[in-house]
Amino acid sequence: MLYRRLLNVPSWGFDRPFREFERLRREMDDLYGALSGGTLPMPSAGVFPLTNLTEDTKNYYVRAELPGIKSNELDIQVSGEGISISGERKIPEEGENVRYHRRERDAGKFSRSINFPGQVDVDKVEASMENGVLRVIIPKSEAAKPRQITVK
Repeated sequence: MLYRRLLNVPSWGFDRPFREFERLRREMDDLYGALSGGTLPMPSAGVFPLTNLTEDTKNYYVRAELPGIKSNELDIQVSGEGISISGERKIPEEGENVRYHRRERDAGKFSRSINFPGQVDVDKVEASMENGVLRVIIPKSEAAKPRQITVK
């Protein structure tokens, strides 16, 4: 199209594939909007709480983001193979006559289980919570810790 307008020459169809993709995208958007009642669902992470599992030579470390949840509202269980974190996220209602324009914060019960790559010592687990981040230190079992071998 640019060639045709500026140089007054045929475009040889360079813009045609992209125009068709744009038309197809618009039609799919219209179809999806009609099927969903005109509103598109907001994407969500699908997993709560967001969690990291790291390790060093002595321990595994679990860090979970739990904003607005108090430590006494959590149920944390550690077994020889993994950890389970569960609780309930409560979000107060905004009011009776409130209309949401965007609602991304979900409330409700949650449970998150993560397996460890090796065996752990469940008797020495420590947990702390600071600024909405849960930190659990899980010592590795003696059998799982690496051993220094000296060469003779």
